[in-house]
Amino acid sequence: MKKLDRFILKSFLGPFVMIFFIVIFVLMMQFLWLYIDELVGKGLGFKVIAEFLGWGSATLIPMALPLSTLLASIMTLGSLGENNELLAMKAAGIPLQRILRPLIIVSVIISIGAFFASNNLIPVSYDKIYTLRDDINKTKEEIKIPVGVFYDGIDNYTLKLNERNKETGMMYDVMVYNHTGNKGNTSLTIADSGMIKLTEDKKGVIFSLYSGTSYEENDKINYRDTTLSLQKINFSFQEIVIPLENYAFERSDDSRFGNEVMAKNLSQLKKDKDSLGTLCGNITDDYKRKILSSLELKHDDELDSIKGKNLKAVFDTRFLYDSLSNANKMNAASMAISKMVSTKNMLSSYSGELKYPSYILRKTKVESFRKFTLSIACFIFFFIGAPLGAIIRKGGLGTPMIISVLFFVFYWVVDISGVKLAKDGAASPFIGTFISSMVLFPIGVFLTYKAAKDSALFSDVFVTKVKKYYGKAVEFIFKALPFLKKLKGKKTPK
Repeated sequence: MKKLDRFILKSFLGPFVMIFFIVIFVLMMQFLWLYIDELVGKGLGFKVIAEFLGWGSATLIPMALPLSTLLASIMTLGSLGENNELLAMKAAGIPLQRILRPLIIVSVIISIGAFFASNNLIPVSYDKIYTLRDDINKTKEEIKIPVGVFYDGIDNYTLKLNERNKETGMMYDVMVYNHTGNKGNTSLTIADSGMIKLTEDKKGVIFSLYSGTSYEENDKINYRDTTLSLQKINFSFQEIVIPLENYAFERSDDSRFGNEVMAKNLSQLKKDKDSLGTLCGNITDDYKRKILSSLELKHDDELDSIKGKNLKAVFDTRFLYDSLSNANKMNAASMAISKMVSTKNMLSSYSGELKYPSYILRKTKVESFRKFTLSIACFIFFFIGAPLGAIIRKGGLGTPMIISVLFFVFYWVVDISGVKLAKDGAASPFIGTFISSMVLFPIGVFLTYKAAKDSALFSDVFVTKVKKYYGKAVEFIFKALPFLKKLKGKKTPK
């Protein structure tokens, strides 16, 4: 490897890696903010939260990788141009194509890695994140009994306390209603003070009550004895152990969400696409056969004299209707209307039955194509960023950051809109998925051509016209200011 290639690669890889992790970190903070309500207050360990954020950050690669490629390429070529290093290379007779050759090889490697990330890493990440989120949602929040109100956060129990010592955790004036028998408020325990703690496995809670009384009402009524009995027990110390469900985080089978479209690789999506296509085709053929059989032309045998002959002339059937009597015409029209209503109902039923499998088929096709869009986007963004950096000759995180964000937001809006249209059936899955790449590809070709020819981004005539009209607009505004001030100073007549 030549020193020039080593220098250019070093100038690109450093900013690329730094920007990639910065973008991942920023997007992960937004991801954490989105799901913070589901994580807080459930006693999750650091390992579980770190795993959730780790798999979540892997799902953000389709957003981080193209933006990192675009920004790093603009910064690299912009810094070379700003420091006159690019000018020195061109003065030494090195064309831009030769300067970009090592970066093109790196962009190809990044694109190949992006494909494997889309096909192998991201589906696994979605499967893991779906499973973790479902397990976290099943985990109940930690027990935090408020003061002065009835708390029913523990299944089959209602508690109330009037005071709590924040330093020791001791509760005072404790009431515990036991509803395990589903008989109402028939079991009550009142204590002067008490403590509460979870078992080590978080599968139970222990109430330690001091100086209290338990009341148990017996409501076994029969036809001989209709009296109610009340059992009262005084105690100095009592422990109540309550079993808990779903208070401890428990992992479930990781393959539960393996059938989700986002959690499948290219080979699995291809199998689903074939099976769904066959299902939709069978439904269509079945309804087509039903509709054709219901609209079958029926006529008398004497009109079937041309059966089996090679008839090439057009057979006009209007005279058949004209030859009927008025009563038969009404019957024929009534039968035709009945058949059309039946056909309409059948088409409505066909549309309803085909709606869900066709939607899943479109979604499967879209996800199959999206395995390639990340690679194509990284490659196109490189050929937008590198020529653009060579043209604007600005390094750092100022101008390149603004330009990169504008390009990426434009790409992302077009991509989301196209994917939504494809999933809704308004556009084909191929067009809806690749529309963003089709829009950006001519921009990349244009910028590469401009940079290779060492020409300005816009012609001098265009720049002159912009300055001319901009100057006229500013002049008009300054001329209008005194008039606006006078108009504002005038008082309206009473």
